[in-house]
Amino acid sequence: MAVTRRGFLRGNLLAGMAAAAARTAAQQPEAGPSRRQNGPKPRTTPAVCLYSDQLLKVGYEELAGMIRTLGFDGVELMAQPGGHIGPELADLHLERGIEAMTGSGVDVYAVSTSFTSPTDATVRLALEWGGEMGIPVFRPGDWKFDDSEPEARLIEVQREIASLAAMARQTGISVAIHNGAADCVGGSVWDLYFILRGLDQRVVGYDFDIGYAAAQGGDAGWRTALRLALPRLKMVTARDCYWSKEPGRWKLAECPLGEGMVDWPKFLAELAKAKYAGPISLHLGYSPKDEFAAIRKDREFLKKQVAAAYTG
Repeated sequence: MAVTRRGFLRGNLLAGMAAAAARTAAQQPEAGPSRRQNGPKPRTTPAVCLYSDQLLKVGYEELAGMIRTLGFDGVELMAQPGGHIGPELADLHLERGIEAMTGSGVDVYAVSTSFTSPTDATVRLALEWGGEMGIPVFRPGDWKFDDSEPEARLIEVQREIASLAAMARQTGISVAIHNGAADCVGGSVWDLYFILRGLDQRVVGYDFDIGYAAAQGGDAGWRTALRLALPRLKMVTARDCYWSKEPGRWKLAECPLGEGMVDWPKFLAELAKAKYAGPISLHLGYSPKDEFAAIRKDREFLKKQVAAAYTG
């Protein structure tokens, strides 16, 4: 049964890739070198970045100064409803947001969105502007499982990811798929592995969320998931969490880095061993009383852990 399913998925994936490549070749211009000098310089250690929507109270014009003050190496710039860059004016504010960061000396390591469809205008703009302005990574939203059969949903998702990969090849950016919560495609990493393995690993790979991976797989599970992801690792999301027993159910609770399930020394040692030097983006999924103090504390923790792993 497993062989038949894998063959079926692979056949549909290749068909989706061919169709996507044909569409994008007709619709997308070749990526040009005009503004790629704005992209981050190569590094030998990971860049510790902040997810921009952690500071929604700060407009993107002031965001760069705040990121520098907080001590981050760069930013993951988010385009989604209610964020700094909403879909209604993404064509204007996405370019301005990127220029506000780079013009103030803050590197943009990733541009992200909550949308997933290759036909969505925000997705296309993020890929085009990101590639044009030298941003290394584009991260789409999460594909949730719905009421359809899981296999049918996986086929639908693989077609969309294949289209995104074809578009990324045209624009010169890498797509990083997030291993979201358990109700999302990729939550276990295994399902996403079979979707991605037929695609060019230079243009599509993983945004590995260590918090979710530890929550879903435990200590042994996240290590296996990471081994699958490492050859295609484009980006890392840093969060921590634990399972909390509440009346009648267990609940996943997010918390400051170092206070949850994640074994940070072991995880970062694996990244250092693999010579991973891409972005690590800090996400705070909890609600601290003092947001700025919490961001600083998590940033300091993460920087110390990275330094220990990469100099040890």
